[in-house]
Amino acid sequence: MSNSIFKTPIPVNEVVRSYAPGSADRKDLQAAIAELKSQTHDIPMFIGGKEVRTGEKVEMRPPHETKHLLGHYHKGGSEHINMAIDAALKAKPQWSALSWEHRASIFLKAAELLSGPYRMKINAATMLGQSKNAYQAEIDSACELIDFLRFNAYYMTEIYNVQPESSTGIWNRLEWRPLEGFVFALTPFNFTAIAGNLPCAPALMGNTIVWKASETQIFSANVIMEVLREAGLPDGVINLVFVSGAVAGDIIFSHKEFAGLHFTGGTNTFNTIYRKIASHLDDYRSYPRIVGETGGKDFVMVHSSANAIQVATALSRGAFEYQGQKCSAASRAYIPQSLWPDVLERMKQDLASMKMGSTEDFGNFINAVIDAKAFKFITSYIEAAKNSSDAKVVIGGEYDDSDGYFIRPTVIETTNPKYDTLCTELFGPVLTVYVYPDDKFEETMELLDQTSEYALTGSIFAKDRYVIEKAVKALENCAGNFYINDKPTGAVVGQQPFGGARGSGTNDKAGSVLNLYRWVSARTIKETFVTPVDYRYPFLGEESK
Repeated sequence: MSNSIFKTPIPVNEVVRSYAPGSADRKDLQAAIAELKSQTHDIPMFIGGKEVRTGEKVEMRPPHETKHLLGHYHKGGSEHINMAIDAALKAKPQWSALSWEHRASIFLKAAELLSGPYRMKINAATMLGQSKNAYQAEIDSACELIDFLRFNAYYMTEIYNVQPESSTGIWNRLEWRPLEGFVFALTPFNFTAIAGNLPCAPALMGNTIVWKASETQIFSANVIMEVLREAGLPDGVINLVFVSGAVAGDIIFSHKEFAGLHFTGGTNTFNTIYRKIASHLDDYRSYPRIVGETGGKDFVMVHSSANAIQVATALSRGAFEYQGQKCSAASRAYIPQSLWPDVLERMKQDLASMKMGSTEDFGNFINAVIDAKAFKFITSYIEAAKNSSDAKVVIGGEYDDSDGYFIRPTVIETTNPKYDTLCTELFGPVLTVYVYPDDKFEETMELLDQTSEYALTGSIFAKDRYVIEKAVKALENCAGNFYINDKPTGAVVGQQPFGGARGSGTNDKAGSVLNLYRWVSARTIKETFVTPVDYRYPFLGEESK
């Protein structure tokens, strides 16, 4: 194995473009949006390298402009899951035998394509299909996906470079094999980068994939497949299907060759899948690898020594960027009585200045939530708060679905530390604040720790270093990603490996070498150069007289 790439420096994170008024990037992105919007798209599944159309067409419409038809995707059934599994297994021997340098080259080329000729297209598709503004699309579908592809290739070389010691006369080595069978990637709507990374990470390590994209992310998933095909990904390595979760699960989780699950989505869905896998353990060739990042009820814990303006800014961004539809979004805050009036006043100013509307208007900070189901779920909790005896809506609370699924950023203040919206993941632009007496900081941290089943992200705001250290220790099991004096969102590949525990997942840290270890199975090989020819050991010799 050549080791020349091991001397390559760690990749540099992709530079975020500003799309400032008058910039060439802004004009190019607007042109890409107009180009995609001018067409009626017909999106097939991709199985074994072939486009598969079923004729059962499902409409795709921008969440912020539901009257506009982007096109249709072709919905599949059980036969297409079986076709995808067969294609993955057929491609497996040749793909896993391909030298790691050539596998890496494909994904590194995909990163370059996304960085250059496909950048505007992937961002435009994300803006139209998932209702992300230009900045949120840029940091997701361009920068983060590019970073995943480049850093994963680097981390792969780190894994292959891990080798055991050898003593005199023998050579020990580790062979990093792909898993035996196929991997199922089940991806969410909210991050195009996650939708790309979940199938690509295990594929990089020599596995072949059945990929089920979220129905509300298919528009940009199609662009990801276009890029991978342009980069030279062989047929059958990643097979993209559009089927219902129930249909896919019944077949995949009972299949003898099921080797692993790479999942991001809801906690309840993950728990259901986990139980189903457990019920089929006797059917599998080997124990499947289960990697899941699930829900969050992410917190901001504020101490009286904190700066109120910094807290308000962190909450305005952390709770309401991308309409709160980030698994890391700040959705509950614990604020001392002495700071709450100033924090509330600044947040009122911030949120009143946020424009809401289409992603095509680059002046809009807030866009639409993903679909009618999410709109109905989120607004039901807002209405409950308006009619509650122990909570009140102090900012926002308005919503309208006549042209798109729009919900104004909403702040709920509650006197009940176990109020519904402090516990339930809403996945929308709703922040709940519990105001506590300044002298009850430690007790409030205990309360925070016991309130939610989740442990994904969280932060502490304080100037007092003794307080910060106390919070880091007291809240160590509350968040897999913990932030000091910052919002709990915005993890960067290679800088803040992402994942949480408790009800938030298996904490296998996407964006780090730890995740890639899950997609290989090590074999230890010992080679003896001079093989013994006598069973007797020296201790068996007789004492001389």
